[in-house]
Amino acid sequence: MKKHINSPELVPASVSSTGQQIGTTPGATPRQPERKSLWQRYRLFALMLAINLILLIVLPETGVRSFELTGRNLLEMLSVLPPIFILLGLLDVWVKRETMVKYMGEHAGWIGVVIAYLLGSVAAGPLYAAFPVAGVLLRKGSRLSNVFIMLGAWSTTKIPLLLFEASAMGIKFTLLRLVLNVGGIAVIAFLSERFLSDAQKREIYSRAETHT
Repeated sequence: MKKHINSPELVPASVSSTGQQIGTTPGATPRQPERKSLWQRYRLFALMLAINLILLIVLPETGVRSFELTGRNLLEMLSVLPPIFILLGLLDVWVKRETMVKYMGEHAGWIGVVIAYLLGSVAAGPLYAAFPVAGVLLRKGSRLSNVFIMLGAWSTTKIPLLLFEASAMGIKFTLLRLVLNVGGIAVIAFLSERFLSDAQKREIYSRAETHT
């Protein structure tokens, strides 16, 4: 029988319903996630920069356009991410892990699902801004499927986009698409959680601990 993701063997330093840390053998020192070096974190960025520089030398016109597009995207990210990180810092300080486990953890039930949908639907900003939020939710003890639901809602059921869609495509189309997306997001989230192996789940939680 498969072990549960929130069992002591799977999630490092989880919190039980009584508020006690679990995830390690009693008396043992909790295993800390291995932190990546600076090169491991930014090697993809360095590779893309090198490709752009080569492109600038070989095809100057294309290289210039590439750098211009990169600059615009960077400015957009800089305008979106700082407020997100400020909110994440407040969430990390104000919301206790026990509270997150209670309302979005393994045994939260439909409350966790509804909160996940609301978090994604009322959020602002592009989808890449959702991943730091997802990392904090995982580190605080949220159930994996609830984090998947939040990401799906962030990408497809945002309230401002629904209003724009209703005015452009009609209310009937919008409601039909919304119902299908809400159901589809839940199915995909629970199936993804179901079919992930224990090792893959441990890795996801470990990465959240390392990068947040």
